[in-house]
Amino acid sequence: MQLDTGTDELLATLEEGVATLTLNRPDSRNALSDQLSPALRRMFARLAELPEARCVVVTGTGNAFCAGGDIKGMGGRSPRREGAPTTPDEIVADLTERQRALTGALYALPQPTLAVLPGPAAGAGFSIALACDLRIAAESAFVTTGFRNVGLSGDYGASFFLTHLIGPAKTRELFFSGDRVSASECLGLGIVNRVVPDGELREAALSWARELASGPTVAFRLMKQNLDRALREDLDTCLAGEARGIVASAATDDHGEAVRAFIEKRKPDFQGR
Repeated sequence: MQLDTGTDELLATLEEGVATLTLNRPDSRNALSDQLSPALRRMFARLAELPEARCVVVTGTGNAFCAGGDIKGMGGRSPRREGAPTTPDEIVADLTERQRALTGALYALPQPTLAVLPGPAAGAGFSIALACDLRIAAESAFVTTGFRNVGLSGDYGASFFLTHLIGPAKTRELFFSGDRVSASECLGLGIVNRVVPDGELREAALSWARELASGPTVAFRLMKQNLDRALREDLDTCLAGEARGIVASAATDDHGEAVRAFIEKRKPDFQGR
């Protein structure tokens, strides 16, 4: 089923519980634009409230994931959008909100999220990949913070996501250097979870996404809350959160189905409720 995104720059489908968002600007390596970024914000808000979407995949058309911001439009060269803020404080507040509604909203989605990298993810595009729960990459793919190469400090949560993922020392190195990190290096660092041959990426990613979509959706949502809480809170707070989650998930139909399947020695058929 096709989902309307409001622009050809973002394609969206929903099949077998898997919502797939495809950045579709192949001529610019799927760089963000004034059409693509708002469409992503709209879709993340919609998917958060769409129970039929039990896994969310983000990928790019062609041989790239996302090149980040469109460099040609940087440095004040692009037309100012109507109603855009003008004072420094207004500009900061506006950008903060736009970041929250994009990578912040992606990170907060209740469903498992999977970034599929057919090629490079750079700058804010790398941030989008990092905001997902899981990442799978083609062997030829690479990532780069890239910000130092355009004289910028970074945005869309890259510093937060990468620091939590691989630690502060390596994150600082990748920010200060702007080096390209190959898929195999990403696997070793823990930036991506899986690397597969280029020709096998789509099928491997779809298989993984279907597996996630067929899982215990409510339990996954509560797992995400537990894991997010573990990054910020002390043990007692985490234990209390886990207790609330285990009680809530024990009351789901999926838990009952899992118990019956165990007794009957079969695979559970989770319905996501």
